[in-house]
Amino acid sequence: MDILATLFGNKQIIKLMRLFLMNAETGFDTDDISLRTKIAKTALRSDMTRLKNIGFIKQTSVTKDVPAKSKKGKPTKKRVEGFILNQDFPFLSGLRLMLMSDHMVNRTEVVGRIKKAGQIKLIVLSGVFIRENEGRVDLLVVGDNIKKASLDSALKTLESEVGKELSYAVMDTNEFNYRLSMYDKFIRDILDYPHEKLIDRIGL
Repeated sequence: MDILATLFGNKQIIKLMRLFLMNAETGFDTDDISLRTKIAKTALRSDMTRLKNIGFIKQTSVTKDVPAKSKKGKPTKKRVEGFILNQDFPFLSGLRLMLMSDHMVNRTEVVGRIKKAGQIKLIVLSGVFIRENEGRVDLLVVGDNIKKASLDSALKTLESEVGKELSYAVMDTNEFNYRLSMYDKFIRDILDYPHEKLIDRIGL
């Protein structure tokens, strides 16, 4: 049972609130919001209206790239109507604690999605998933025969739930073991600092 979805009415509004909380200084137009949350534009209107009416977000003007009409042309920019977090909303601190907790995503679902991408040997969560802003990455995936398209799809889904673009590293088992044996700084910076292992078939 998804407790937050029950509290707030649906998972959609949680995704929207996390997007604005994670990107407090950034304005988004409807196209960006739909793309980042993986919510169809036709389904956005009612929840965006709710968030605007309670003062959680407010309208703003955002700059958007407009593709050139020809291959040789340069993209242009235009100002469009968008939305941004209202920093004066009285319950921001409480919502951050609730919606940006260590368990903002279901661990079992994360494993299930990533396992579909190949022979996964190690999944390590760090950074945003455990509220460690100084982490080298948010996610480390080690495995073999990994299908890039499948992994990309899993990561995009995760990003839509977390509300931000994830920093992640992917490598095969041989590369990981070699870098581990050489005390590679990047690997040590992940494993020597706070992290959470969801799968460990390497035996760390």
